[in-house]
Amino acid sequence: MTSSNVLAHEIAPIHPQHDFTLIDNPEPNPNVGLFTIKAANEWIDDARRKPMPCKLFGQLWWEHDVCVMFASANIGKSLLAMQIADSISRGINTMGLEMEAQPQKVLYFDFEMSEKQFQIRYMNKETGTIHHFSHNLLRVEINPDFVDYPNCDYDDFVKQSMIDAVLTSGAKVVIIDNLTTFGGGTEKAKDARPLMQWIHDFSRKNDLSILVLAHTGKRSNTKPITMYDCFGSSMIQNYCDGMFAIGESAKGKSMRYIIELKQRTTNYEYKEDNVIECEIVNDDNFTRFNFVGYGFETEHLRKLDDNDRESKIALVKELASKGMSVRRIHAETGYSVGSVQSYIKK
Repeated sequence: MTSSNVLAHEIAPIHPQHDFTLIDNPEPNPNVGLFTIKAANEWIDDARRKPMPCKLFGQLWWEHDVCVMFASANIGKSLLAMQIADSISRGINTMGLEMEAQPQKVLYFDFEMSEKQFQIRYMNKETGTIHHFSHNLLRVEINPDFVDYPNCDYDDFVKQSMIDAVLTSGAKVVIIDNLTTFGGGTEKAKDARPLMQWIHDFSRKNDLSILVLAHTGKRSNTKPITMYDCFGSSMIQNYCDGMFAIGESAKGKSMRYIIELKQRTTNYEYKEDNVIECEIVNDDNFTRFNFVGYGFETEHLRKLDDNDRESKIALVKELASKGMSVRRIHAETGYSVGSVQSYIKK
């Protein structure tokens, strides 16, 4: 066999009906197994017929995108997520960030609070008045009285129930609070991958805009936030279109800042030199994030002192005593590998 014949054999078309190596304008929309193959220009022409996506929470979350918001515990993730949901359901801006879409249904999967805790959060404790949400905002929680579980994996049943809830409601905006609901967890990349891939595919198949809430590991607020602070980050970031985080601020107990960490749709705007500064306030019966201004992330970081160093050493030794490797401690705390090794020896 000649070399030319060998080459022709090696690049034989992957499907005999569609020989893309020989023609400039392949047959439209050929499907080959898992894939759809079209000419690059055809993809662009098809996309041009679709409307431009709207901003849902400024450029931090766009229509039809899967976005991840993460923070440490008790920083206000759920507060901000519900504020965003309220904004979209009413068709109004919030935090000084644009909401360009028309008012629409939002399905908020609340796997954190009970109905009583939710009621108390949005009630004025002195007057008893309740915040009235738009009828477009639908809250979902797991039914505690449901006992007739089918003979299948629990996570699979949760996913199917979520699909049924979305299709039944007709909502195109979904907020999942939060990823730790699923039994596999998201602390490790291998656990996060199938879950985020499912959420990504669920969004694309049903034309959904999905905001996912996630946690960070133990971290020091003396260090800048990176996407690697998010549990399962190496896989979570692969399957999301945008990612932003809420940081604790050294400027005050109720102060926070928001930093943009991943952006596929447009240029970055809220990086470390232009973070969004905000304050948690209570307006009668609606606790919310209030926009303050813009600033540098370094202005919100706590200064490291001798006590912090001792705390870091104690934390590293504690994690090491539990059998964690140096690299696992590095991933968990954000401390450099060299520092972790040094702290273990002290």
